Amino acid sequence: MESLFVGSLAKPSILPSFPAKVDLFSPSSGAQVLRFKERNNLDKQFGVPSISQKKFLLCQHVGARYTRLVALSRKGSDKCLVNAASGQPLESEPSKDPLNTLQGSLDAFYRFSRPHTVIGTVLSIISVSLLAVEKLSDFSPLFLTGMSEAIVAAFFMNIYIVGLNQLSDIDIDKVNKPYLPLASGEYSIKTAVTIIASFAIMSFWLGWIVGSGPLFCALFVSFVLGTAYSINVPLLRWKRFAFVAALCILAVRAVIVQLAFYLHIQSFVFGRPALFSKPVIFATAFMSFFSVVIALFKDIPDIVGDKIYGIRSFTVRLGQEKVFWICIALLQIAYLVAILVGMTASQNWSKVITIAGHILLASMLWSQAKSVDLGSKAAITSFYMFIWKLFYAEYFLIPFVR
Repeated sequence: MESLFVGSLAKPSILPSFPAKVDLFSPSSGAQVLRFKERNNLDKQFGVPSISQKKFLLCQHVGARYTRLVALSRKGSDKCLVNAASGQPLESEPSKDPLNTLQGSLDAFYRFSRPHTVIGTVLSIISVSLLAVEKLSDFSPLFLTGMSEAIVAAFFMNIYIVGLNQLSDIDIDKVNKPYLPLASGEYSIKTAVTIIASFAIMSFWLGWIVGSGPLFCALFVSFVLGTAYSINVPLLRWKRFAFVAALCILAVRAVIVQLAFYLHIQSFVFGRPALFSKPVIFATAFMSFFSVVIALFKDIPDIVGDKIYGIRSFTVRLGQEKVFWICIALLQIAYLVAILVGMTASQNWSKVITIAGHILLASMLWSQAKSVDLGSKAAITSFYMFIWKLFYAEYFLIPFVR
């Protein structure tokens, strides 16, 4: 699992050379398939065994990465040792500066933690906690302590979930996300297992000593669904099934986060009846739309690796462009509903903020969507991060819905 092994094939010297670098992240694989067919036709002419299309794509990908490494090594030849002729790997001299070593470790953990998901988790808990606040005196040390306990416990569980997903997808990430620590080789499997096990234990330990039923329930359900989503054992690895994968993300991001963490503050911290107010119902419904969009959109930049390893996502089945515009349509419907909810607000300040805020977000979404180059993986990934920013912005608006 730690290395992507592709066997080499002997080739007569009279064969024409082929480019080592190929854009594997193109939304269409037509050019790659054509090149694959041309290569196999030439091989047949000279009696060379043909290779499968899957191995061809992987060979091209490895070749492209090696070309980039060699180019980088030439820029910093004073720090890199390269022996291409003897087949030795590219190695960097270890840093002797403790600060550089610490910085590198923190950077690797930062990427391993998938920070955009951590930010979303923290903002969502703060936002739904504020929905339980009814008067100014509710902003007490008790409230701040209860909210902080929920944030830390959820953060620990978030690291477990995203870490397990990377541990289960090492080979796929070598194609789709080679910058992640496991895919790049910065983390060994043993290191990743130690990290995710430690954070899972700390999450449950904190949830247990706090003694909040809703909080512990949120952690347990997130653990079960996150494990079933990623782990590669019989009957699990639900991410292989597009509809079930979307349901997992919806359950955690839309239902568990809104309802369980709200009840943690409302019932456990404040000791009030477990009643779901209009803002809580709105937040759950709106984030259900948003969670479906995130579940669909996250696979758009990863279509190449998903195709190679048999992940039947909606993007693989329907194509990038169709899924892209389905996501935009779902979000625009959600914003329209939010505007209508704002019109029914009992307070004028709530009405103005809710309507104006969602009109602004809907306009920004449409403006950005029209300019996205669906032929560029970098552009699609950048827009995916923009959707997460809209996700964050919504949690700033939710407490104003009254």
